[in-house]
Amino acid sequence: MIIGVPKEIKRDEYRVGLLPVGAEELTRAGHQVLLEIGAGLGSGLPDQDYVHSGAQLVDTPAEVYGRADMIVR
Repeated sequence: MIIGVPKEIKRDEYRVGLLPVGAEELTRAGHQVLLEIGAGLGSGLPDQDYVHSGAQLVDTPAEVYGRADMIVR
């Protein structure tokens, strides 16, 4: 399954739907995780943490929504 994590778009909302440890668990279980670039920055989680956890960075929310089977927000 492909799991997508877009950036939050609500005003004053800085959380991200999935932590890097969650991305690691999902990829370890055989899933693919797509993270919109910068999705975790509001929570102090740089993109590189997600990459080290096995997530793939994508440029746009359209790419996240277009490719993912499930969205985590």
